Amino acid sequence: MDEQKITNRLLAAILLLMIFATIFFAKDVVLPVVIGVLVSLTLGPIVRKLGRLGVPAVVSSAILIVGFCGIIGTGVALLGGSASNWFDDIPRIEAEMRQKLRGLTDSVEKVQEAAEQVEEIASGEADNVQTVVLQQPGLITAAVSNLASFVTSSVVGLILALFLLSSGNLFYEKLIEAFPNLSGKKAALKAVYEIERSISHYLLAITLINAGLGLAVGLAMFAIGVPYAFVWGVAALFLNYLPFIGGVIGTLGVAAFSIVSFDSLSYAALAPITYLLLTSIEAQFVTPYLLGKRLQLNIVAVFITVIFWGWLWGIPGALMAVPILVLVKVVCDHVAVLGTFGNFLGTRLVENRVQD
Repeated sequence: MDEQKITNRLLAAILLLMIFATIFFAKDVVLPVVIGVLVSLTLGPIVRKLGRLGVPAVVSSAILIVGFCGIIGTGVALLGGSASNWFDDIPRIEAEMRQKLRGLTDSVEKVQEAAEQVEEIASGEADNVQTVVLQQPGLITAAVSNLASFVTSSVVGLILALFLLSSGNLFYEKLIEAFPNLSGKKAALKAVYEIERSISHYLLAITLINAGLGLAVGLAMFAIGVPYAFVWGVAALFLNYLPFIGGVIGTLGVAAFSIVSFDSLSYAALAPITYLLLTSIEAQFVTPYLLGKRLQLNIVAVFITVIFWGWLWGIPGALMAVPILVLVKVVCDHVAVLGTFGNFLGTRLVENRVQD
């Protein structure tokens, strides 16, 4: 009996590794499917409510998807000129930052030169060895390439979401038919609707929170006098989808522009401090209050998930990490065997213990 359990666990581990390997190597296929499923789960309750009002699923889903694309397109059009100038100013800003921080960079360069000299003395063959250096693509080039790939996957995912939403309850009916008895059908339907409601509530709430944060950051940067305040507001909106990483990137970016834009370093520090303060208020107070205790996640689980999916899929993986984690948690809450794992992902178990 014990040997059978060990064999089953080994087979389960092998299957899990194969699934992750497939996800890694088939990113271009799996990522659009994940995006499509998440979008359909988010908009599903809205399509169902409109259906009760007599609006066909095909019409409501088309309106929602086209409207979503229209909002994104309008935002890109409004942002296009400012973002282009923003990118064009990056080399100038980098040169001016080096000029202003020359004392610090000179010290670092001296340390590097000393380390290289020690290396040459230790090897004794520095003059006879030819070193081949492979030039890596720049950070901005890599970011633009990843963004273009993610946009392509998002377009395919939105088309898939349109098909899923247009089909109405077809997939739910197929799922229910797989269960032999009435109690199983009821439990499955309840779980599916709960998953849909949770994902929809989470993604819509996070999007509204991020939009509010972007507006606050944009107004704050404008009041302080930071160039491209509108761009920083939009950047804060999208960066906030990246837990932990997004706030750091935004703060450092604002700090770089502030150092170049203002003569006084003390006044230049006001912008990044304000950015960090706004993101901290959002993370510590606004998001927990609006999401509620039910959808709060263990910060350790969130951190590990972001690292894992970021390693697996890069920036798109880091963006999708938390929605995927929410989906896994809700599934675990409705499957008795996975209840322990679901408790680990959430915060309710810790709170209950503290109360006891």
